[in-house]
Amino acid sequence: MHGFANPRRFLSLARWLTPLLLAGGLLITSAALWWGLTQVPPDRLMGETVRILFIHVPAAWLGMAGWSAIAIASLVHLVWRHPLAAIAARAAAAPGMFFTAICLATGSIWGRPAWGKWWVWDGRLTSMLVLLFLYVAYIALAQATEREGASSRIPAIFGLIGVINIPIINRSVVWWNSLHQPPSITLGKSAIAPEFMWPLMVATLGFSLIFGGIVLARMRAILADIQADGRLRRRAMETA
Repeated sequence: MHGFANPRRFLSLARWLTPLLLAGGLLITSAALWWGLTQVPPDRLMGETVRILFIHVPAAWLGMAGWSAIAIASLVHLVWRHPLAAIAARAAAAPGMFFTAICLATGSIWGRPAWGKWWVWDGRLTSMLVLLFLYVAYIALAQATEREGASSRIPAIFGLIGVINIPIINRSVVWWNSLHQPPSITLGKSAIAPEFMWPLMVATLGFSLIFGGIVLARMRAILADIQADGRLRRRAMETA
């Protein structure tokens, strides 16, 4: 892990890996959505509305995975002081927030014909909404600490505290009475028919590659800003 602590070494890897992840993710996602939206038969109970599954589930997965990445990077930053860990956490926040918002929007659209309402204060929906607010708060906190020159440990601690919400989201349909369906995919078994499962897995892979590409692109942008700021400071000191 410390082999990539050098920003130059990391950038040399990210320079070719970023377009590879983005291009591969877009290709796989496009194929999966074509498969799921046009080739999969309608569900016996939900009809054509079931097709939103191929966007909603990957978005939910990446919303939770994004905050998990923030928590892991925050832990690495606090314990091992890895120089790129705080940057990785900041880079994962915006795409994680985006996918969380997509999850909530598609869930609302899916819930309207299924439940007769756009929104219910269900355990799964409410905890996912809390996750969106946590993302907004984390981004604001990270920007404020950078602007004011405060310690980067502050957003890292917040990232670790916020991870408590991830198991709550995951187990909410088990712990409380919920309109949301119970877990469809668990360890060793699945309640989803194979004709839905395979395109869903491919879509999840494609979205995950896109997520990874965006995180790397944002890390490169943040490092470029830091380097540019450092050059400006040195020039200011030289001319002072």
